[in-house]
Amino acid sequence: MSEAACPIEAWLLERLVCPVTRMPLRWDGARQMLVTEAAGLAYPVRDGVPVLLPEAGMPITA
Repeated sequence: MSEAACPIEAWLLERLVCPVTRMPLRWDGARQMLVTEAAGLAYPVRDGVPVLLPEAGMPITA
């Protein structure tokens, strides 16, 4: 899978946090999701909108 560019503007990405841990999120271009290693979760981005609901978080697998 190719690395996808982040669909979220940099200024917004800097402010986004995990709804579970309140830790910063980072864009993972390979997964095309926002991830937090602190919680081991990845959150989807649908039509350029991050879905930051605790129940939307998917466990990160290696």
